[in-house]
Parts: sequence; C-alpha cells; structure tokens
Amino acid sequence: MSKDKIIVTISGKDGIGIVAEISSVLAKYEVNIEDIKQTIMQGCFMMFLLADISKSKYSFKEIKEALTVSGQKLGMEIWIQKKEIFDNMHTI
Repeated sequence: MSKDKIIVTISGKDGIGIVAEISSVLAKYEVNIEDIKQTIMQGCFMMFLLADISKSKYSFKEIKEALTVSGQKLGMEIWIQKKEIFDNMHTI
C-alpha cells in the first residue's frame, strides 16, 4: 500500500558512511528498504530510496525525526515524505 511507503532523498558533499548511517537508522526503526539509487556528481552525493514502514512499530513522525537527526549529523540535506503525498504532488 502506498500509505505505508516513504520516499527519502539525501544530498550533500560526498563522504564515508552516508549509506551506512541512513540504512542503520532504517534498520533500527524496522523499516524495509525496497529500492535505492545513488550517484555522485562532481563530489555531490545524491541518494533516493523507497522504503516500507508497514511492519515498523514506530510512527512516520518518529522515523522522520530519526532520519532528520542523522542527516544533520552527516551534514546532509534530507527529505522524508510519504509516497502517497509524493505521488499526488507529481500527478497531473
């Protein structure tokens, strides 16, 4: 179900441990990564991931707060939104 999916977007200066940090938070919060794409363009790291929160005992808000803290720790920009809202924003 789309309401149980989240889109996470991370960007910033490339460095060691970005994927490890974000995936560790998701694992801790019992979130399953379903798809992940990343690229580095001229030293800028970009990652997009689709995750399923349906089996997590944590709320979307708690997961979002934990990812936001990790993003700040890494010095990265991070956006977390429900896929349902993302889909509606991008539907003509």
